[in-house]
Amino acid sequence: MHLELPELEKIIPQGEDGQNQFKLDIRSSDSIAAEMVAFSNSRGGKIFIGVADNGEVIGLTSKDVNRINQLLSNAASQFVRSPITFQTQNILVNTERVVIIVTIPEGIDKPYFDHQGVIWLKSGSDKRRIHSKEELRRLFQEVDLLHADTVPTRAKIEALDWRLFEQFFRKCYNVAPPKTAPKRLQLLKNMSLASGEQLTLAGLLLFAKEPFFHKPAFIIKAITFPGTKIGITYIDSEDFEGPLTEIFHGALLFIMRNLRKVQNNKSVNSIGDPEIPQLVFEELLVNALIHRDYFISAPIRLFVFDDRIEIISPGSLPDHLTIEKIQAGASIQRNPILTKFISDGMLPYRGLGTGVPRALESWSKIEFIDDRDGCQFTSRVHREKVEKKEALIITKVSLSDLQINILKLIEKDPFISYDELSEKTGKVRTTVRTNVQHLKSLGILQRFGATKKGYWQIDPTRT
Repeated sequence: MHLELPELEKIIPQGEDGQNQFKLDIRSSDSIAAEMVAFSNSRGGKIFIGVADNGEVIGLTSKDVNRINQLLSNAASQFVRSPITFQTQNILVNTERVVIIVTIPEGIDKPYFDHQGVIWLKSGSDKRRIHSKEELRRLFQEVDLLHADTVPTRAKIEALDWRLFEQFFRKCYNVAPPKTAPKRLQLLKNMSLASGEQLTLAGLLLFAKEPFFHKPAFIIKAITFPGTKIGITYIDSEDFEGPLTEIFHGALLFIMRNLRKVQNNKSVNSIGDPEIPQLVFEELLVNALIHRDYFISAPIRLFVFDDRIEIISPGSLPDHLTIEKIQAGASIQRNPILTKFISDGMLPYRGLGTGVPRALESWSKIEFIDDRDGCQFTSRVHREKVEKKEALIITKVSLSDLQINILKLIEKDPFISYDELSEKTGKVRTTVRTNVQHLKSLGILQRFGATKKGYWQIDPTRT
């Protein structure tokens, strides 16, 4: 897009940023090649030559223009790998001087290197080298050359929960998986769940017994704060770890038990309806789990405030996606193996970019924030103010014999573990956990403190 002088005069006072760079002059092909590489590896941008760092427009003479054009041409072809395309425009700023605007689009052949083999990226108004394997992997991921979920982990095949995998396999394919170790290993390799003798990240996250032992950062940390800001006090807190299916269901129940319930003309003793439809959080949580950037070792954060719920995922939107595009249904599979298995029925994922539009259709008050500098993406669900008279007070609920037994055991020992509850009730751990989560969703039971050293608390007014 060509600019005119009035437009230039509006841009310059805003200063340098990730899209606009000022150069008073250029005398080194090496230097300008690094700038071109940084823009090409990032989102593209413009270099204004003839403008000082402080925004003062000095301009260039006609002799300068000829020299700089030759430098630009050499830099873009001889001092980079691969060649970089660019356009120039000269804007007359007075009767004798011009400013050269160099427009560099986002590259289609990433990653680009300077002639010394250095990969540069934009970092705010400056540029920086790629120093770590994680950054390089993220760049390769962005251009579809590498996917985090296919990378081998340090977890051996023995870390797989074969019972969990067999249950999925039977449900999905209506046949039993092979029983011999060599055939099992070959099946896992064919399904991109293993590489060599190790589980891939997809295999670890979907079917390992305890994936957090190998990747402790890939969990969801959930906190409910009083008021509208993060503070040192909290109402509810829980870390969700385990296979992705367990993480999803735990986080979803956490949200639902921390939502207000509204009666909607129901009796005072009824369970009531959540203030925001559950489908909204199903879609947003699934998206967070399968589309997050797993090259960033950080948890998904889930914050519940009085006026909103925030789901914060590591990694900004990939490739050319924008907020407008995802709201319209565009989608890119950052983790295609995870996406495939989740769409095979492991979680309520419908694919094809329909999740965000479906969530917005159910609840329009959702805000999306793509923080590229902070490398994170936030789904912010705004809550409506509810009059006190509309809030549901559960005075009586119907509980199963198992749920009543669980509450009695917890009443005797608030520090009792899931394994101890399983042993004393005679039920498998997953059954106990499901019933405990139901009690928590009703507000009858709460968990406080750390995962392994916390305690239970029963609200007698809810039973």
